[in-house]
Amino acid sequence: MNIFLGGFWFLAGVCAVIYFVTRAALPAVTAPGFAQFQRSYLLVYMLAMAGDWLQGPHVYALYDSYGMSAHQIEVLFVAGFGSSMIFGTVVGSFADRYGRRANCILYGILYSMACVTKHFNNFWVLMLGRLLGGMATSILYSAFESWLIYEHNKRGYESDLLGNIFSHAVLGNSLVAIVSGLVAQKFADMFGFVAPFDVSMAVLGVLVVVIIMTWSENYGDKTSNFRQSFTTALNAIRTDPKILCLGLIQSLFEGSMYVFVLEWTPALTPVTPKDDKMTEDGHRGVIPHGHIFAAFMVAIMLGSSVFKLLSKYTSVESFMRFVLFLAALTLVTPVMFPGNQLVVFIGFLVFEMCVGIFWPSLATMRGKYVPEETRATTMNIFRIPLNFVVVVILLQNLSMGMIFQCCVFFLLCATVLQHWLYKHISGKLLPKVSWGQAPSQQGGMGETV
Repeated sequence: MNIFLGGFWFLAGVCAVIYFVTRAALPAVTAPGFAQFQRSYLLVYMLAMAGDWLQGPHVYALYDSYGMSAHQIEVLFVAGFGSSMIFGTVVGSFADRYGRRANCILYGILYSMACVTKHFNNFWVLMLGRLLGGMATSILYSAFESWLIYEHNKRGYESDLLGNIFSHAVLGNSLVAIVSGLVAQKFADMFGFVAPFDVSMAVLGVLVVVIIMTWSENYGDKTSNFRQSFTTALNAIRTDPKILCLGLIQSLFEGSMYVFVLEWTPALTPVTPKDDKMTEDGHRGVIPHGHIFAAFMVAIMLGSSVFKLLSKYTSVESFMRFVLFLAALTLVTPVMFPGNQLVVFIGFLVFEMCVGIFWPSLATMRGKYVPEETRATTMNIFRIPLNFVVVVILLQNLSMGMIFQCCVFFLLCATVLQHWLYKHISGKLLPKVSWGQAPSQQGGMGETV
């Protein structure tokens, strides 16, 4: 058994233990209708994430099979991040004005159109697909969460239960990612690299139908146009340091995470790779990408369970300081121990666990501090520096060691910002109120929690 498969099974066992410990330690939720509300959101969210995960593993392979050069493929990837950076804020303002439910439906339509373009061996058609995909990604990481927070608050559920939903979403997302990877590989083997995109399009079609049938509509500020919404969101960021801190933390951490996604393969590949032949454990290639990906997803699941335990004993603002610092330490491993697969792999597993803690934690903090009327717009503004970081690093011809050093620096900066946020909140001793509460009830938009 290779170290990657061994790591997967070890983490799977630990994750199962932590999951049942968490269930036993946390009280059962008894709020009327909450379980059904949670299932309604998670079903839609899992379908949305499945539509995304089904495409991921074979994008590069499809472009390569069309005879695209390495430079052309790089340009296509940069276009996706650039589209999310430039057009994402506009799409986010549509969610606040015209409805979060409508924006989630638009996600399914845009991403389906992007899947259609994958059938054409034409650089500019594929470029159009990347632009559509970038816009869809901005919706995926803003409108769904905005809809959930508004509905959760409107129905009067306790604020602590929102973190419970986010934790389940991360757990389910990891499971969906593993299953989607297996399904995508099966269809790619049977019908070619474009087949997973057709499966994704079918899933996205189901997503649109489920949203139409099960979700009600909610809005941010329906009276403002894009310019007003954008200006209001920028003003909230400028006048409330908590919101600015969250945006910078998100950009620094997720920027490092996306760069990590592009760099973990070379970091784990031996300096003197073996021939591309079938190995003793039945794997073809230098490293077992499927085993490693599965281990990463289990690590994220473990992190989501750890989040629930940590949330029981301390505040999110407090424990995230240590999580971000630990994440920085883990990405030192490929710099200090290059070529040492075991040490680097362990470091990457711990980093992925930190990712599993980070996602529900940041969503929880956004639910507290980001104003309701421009929530989706504000969240997409956060993604501008995030995508800028990724695009800049992708366009530089940096060594792998230098890239990871940049990621470590970004994460250390995020740690400092998180510590400042914790001290700021502790100093003000803000009262605990419902997420998304009207700003006027706390004396101003900056104090909305």
